[in-house]
Amino acid sequence: MINIKHILFIILLCSFSCFAQIKITPLDKAAIPKSITYTGTIVNAVKYTDSFGETIVITSQTGEYPSKTETDGSYRDAELFAYCYILQDGNWTQQWKVYDFTTECPVDIEANFVKNTFAVTDLDKNGKAEVWLTYITGCHGDPSPSTMKVILYEGTKKYAMRGSNKMRVGETEYEGGQYTFDEALKQAPKVFRDYATTLWNKNITPKF
Repeated sequence: MINIKHILFIILLCSFSCFAQIKITPLDKAAIPKSITYTGTIVNAVKYTDSFGETIVITSQTGEYPSKTETDGSYRDAELFAYCYILQDGNWTQQWKVYDFTTECPVDIEANFVKNTFAVTDLDKNGKAEVWLTYITGCHGDPSPSTMKVILYEGTKKYAMRGSNKMRVGETEYEGGQYTFDEALKQAPKVFRDYATTLWNKNITPKF
């Protein structure tokens, strides 16, 4: 005799498992819908589907360029962006945007995503994708630390880990490396903090 409750449980389990790992599809520039706008050069562009629906996330950065506010050509600006668009009623609607920058810098300038850190996960297995962004910003003419941030979005909920990377400033001396969680991340599932900490520690020292 067929056990209906058992069958329903299996169906529910299968649907839950479908969202346990978010499958992402990389996009090239030509595959991005014309209605989606972004600034800078694409670093990452992916499409995936979770419980919110069909989604596209793009990260981009400008690289350095002459400062908009300083006439002296030795000053430079740099910006970075991240965008999340969701398909709603046939239209791509922006769900969130991240923007950060370094301006009026006469020395070494940074405003870029850390390589190989972009990720889309479902660590808490609730069917809602988590988008991870790790980047640095800074302006300095010596080996001092730069500002480093790990930003996490789940839907429109933002979580942040902020601090600085770690730089060698002497034979055995280092500066930086400290971080703090914002209140949202402090209250988030432990698996988020564990992933963020692992991401931080893996990329705390710049690779040249």
